[in-house]
Amino acid sequence: MASLEQIKKGLCYLPKDSEQVVDADEEVFILYTDLQVQDHQSPTSAMASFRGLGHVDSHQDILTVKYLLTNPVANLSAASESASFSELPLPARSKPSRRTRKKRIASAPDVIELEIQIIQDKTALHSRKGDTGSVVWKASVDLAFSILQHEHFPSALHPFLDLTELKNAHVLELGSGTGILCVALSPFVRNYTCTDLPELLPLIHKNIVLNFPKWPQDSNISLTPLDWVELQNTNNRSRGFNFNPVDLILIVDCIYHPSLIPPLLATIDYIAIPNVTTVLVVVELRAEDVIRDFLSCWLNVPAWEIWRIGKGGDAIMKRPYAMWVGMKHTGP
Repeated sequence: MASLEQIKKGLCYLPKDSEQVVDADEEVFILYTDLQVQDHQSPTSAMASFRGLGHVDSHQDILTVKYLLTNPVANLSAASESASFSELPLPARSKPSRRTRKKRIASAPDVIELEIQIIQDKTALHSRKGDTGSVVWKASVDLAFSILQHEHFPSALHPFLDLTELKNAHVLELGSGTGILCVALSPFVRNYTCTDLPELLPLIHKNIVLNFPKWPQDSNISLTPLDWVELQNTNNRSRGFNFNPVDLILIVDCIYHPSLIPPLLATIDYIAIPNVTTVLVVVELRAEDVIRDFLSCWLNVPAWEIWRIGKGGDAIMKRPYAMWVGMKHTGP
């Protein structure tokens, strides 16, 4: 059950310190002032390591992402040793296991160890202009941690997602990149659709097969090419861009170039079903002007309500990330 102090917006529960976004300049001021305060208070903290481009490790052909999930109410020494958010995940070299491994540590039933292996395309990152989706980025890894922690050890007082609705939801991700979010989260939803530029689909395909060897048989995962610019410039969109009704749109660390903001918003606006589809946007705070442009443009799209997810709760990402929930409405 959600706390009475929380706000329900679509599939998401918002902490009491969440606020509706009405002005892009004000929102950017709040976010970056908060970021500077945090950096000033903890200048040597692990959060400082998030600066830079934001990818985990672009030098590895196969990245092993490890998660240690702990029951927050259990009195376990393992929780204090490994539940620190800044310590997760731990990339390491390893041979592919052909599937995602999940196990409960025998001596600690309230600790779950997860390991995901993701193939990266190091060459494409440097050889294809604008190709940022061929390696794993920290925002996707950390969002997966938050949702996995919530899935395995849900908070009765401060839930992040409505797990019952999520289980029956069709999730569509824009800019899936390597497909790490699909690998981590698809077991918990009804259908998961990965989308990205056509040239990135082979890499996503490899990672789906690596972690789900029987795909596409008996699978809830779909892989679909989607070019935002092409969709924006298409007059008859229903002819070339057909999707089953979507309950949750995920956009994670896709806002980095001003030229992509209008086609991204056109794509969101086209796919979202009024009063049904929840849009969850996650960014790592870098260039202020790009974030300002995105929010300003989104606020100018008719019929949208946008909320910044606050920092409260047990399973929500902290700075240097920002998270927004958006829903499209009908009527006045």
